[in-house]
Amino acid sequence: MAAAAHRLRIRQAVNLANGSTPAGLGVAAIGAARLARGPDGLLVGTGYRLPVPPAPAFCLGNVIITRHETLAPGSRLFRHEARHATQFAWCGGVAMVPLYLAAAGVSWVMTGDFGSRNVFERLAGLADGGYCDKPLRPGLRRISGRLRPAAGPAPPGPGHAAAARGGSPASLSR
Repeated sequence: MAAAAHRLRIRQAVNLANGSTPAGLGVAAIGAARLARGPDGLLVGTGYRLPVPPAPAFCLGNVIITRHETLAPGSRLFRHEARHATQFAWCGGVAMVPLYLAAAGVSWVMTGDFGSRNVFERLAGLADGGYCDKPLRPGLRRISGRLRPAAGPAPPGPGHAAAARGGSPASLSR
């Protein structure tokens, strides 16, 4: 448990230093969200009033912002947004915003949905964030079907030489 708390403190410090948490505080203030302390070093801004982004909740650094009047810390949506806080730390803070927008654009091109194939949303848990895993657009499905290799023998890998000699992969370690 101490290791997890240590990682959360590091996330908090990194997001403060990289500017994403101050940006989140600014956006929350501009959107008239009421701030309160949440668990794990997160801040929660409720009652956000601006029309953008259209999502019911979003995260900037260690600040989770929602249009709802409350956001339960144990809820799936809260956990989803908390994962985004960690992504902000790993991606260099506000530099994640253009990366996220690019990933949303790729997702839209592939599926017609901004979240379904967005790598950030997938890593944060699609269903927890209220997203569906939409299929590829029909033209892309046809192309991807042509690009898949035909079924055949498995490629050589660990133990391949032992199998060719009639042994088993386990016999290599003896």
